[in-house]
Amino acid sequence: MAASRRPRVFLDTNVIYSAIHSPGNPPARILALHAGGDIRAVVSQQVLAELVQTVRNKLAGGLDQLRTVLITAPPEVADNPTQEEVQSISHVVNFKDAPIVAAAMSCGADYFVSGDRRLLEECHRLDPPLRALSPREFMDELSRD
Repeated sequence: MAASRRPRVFLDTNVIYSAIHSPGNPPARILALHAGGDIRAVVSQQVLAELVQTVRNKLAGGLDQLRTVLITAPPEVADNPTQEEVQSISHVVNFKDAPIVAAAMSCGADYFVSGDRRLLEECHRLDPPLRALSPREFMDELSRD
């Protein structure tokens, strides 16, 4: 990717989980772009906590893979959003995901990537809308640049 500035890409929990679960898919390619220095992956503390819990519950042996991913190419960890930032979007974004979306917005990420279609639709209704894409849409957008 030939860019003067690496885009900051906030990754939802399901993107990193999918990358670990299914190597070679668009989420795995996104993590490879981060590891290669083409993009800067950003997560929040809540994403990390959800990720550990999800991997522990659903993917036997996945914690070792997750540890390897986080050690070899650690993502930037954004500050937790303020309660006011969460409240300001709670009329559009569902209660569970509002802190994650608020963290993506407050850290100034260039993109928010999630595999959750409903959440992406909610992000598009924000004012101003968040540049929210599925992993495949994000990869397609990068290939056009």
